[in-house]
Amino acid sequence: MFSLEIETNARLLVDEARERSLRIVAAESCTGGLVSAAITAVSGSSDVFDRGLITYSNRAKQDLLGIAGDLIADYGAVSEPVVRMMAEGALENSNAHVSVAITGVAGPTGGTEMKPVGLVHFATCRANQSVMHRVERFDSDLGREQIQLAAVQIALEMLRDRMR
Repeated sequence: MFSLEIETNARLLVDEARERSLRIVAAESCTGGLVSAAITAVSGSSDVFDRGLITYSNRAKQDLLGIAGDLIADYGAVSEPVVRMMAEGALENSNAHVSVAITGVAGPTGGTEMKPVGLVHFATCRANQSVMHRVERFDSDLGREQIQLAAVQIALEMLRDRMR
């Protein structure tokens, strides 16, 4: 289902989380649950994976993560302030110690001049630490699936880095 690179990073993530007694939560928009799927494809991931929240719509971001509608209206769902709040909200609404959040424009439609296809924001949060943000601008010619899979890879790497 996933590339060897994604499978390997997911397995390492689960092993490292288990070693550190950490639980993980994911809040996903443009990846639609692929990060959660990659993690839960690893046997024994239930030891460390608390939950995955697919917050594809703005309403889901508000209902499940507690993001204010004004924040989304002011900055848009694909923005640094929103992804930061997604990471914090996922942590606050779970039994996890570390979170990852992803929001972006996977395409092929939905892009604008300000937020083109391939723009993806990521954030990780760890209990009692500040949120870390990253933005990627993937080539729109990659296509939807490849943009999503590239985002999964980055999310797994960010989680691993955040646990250290």
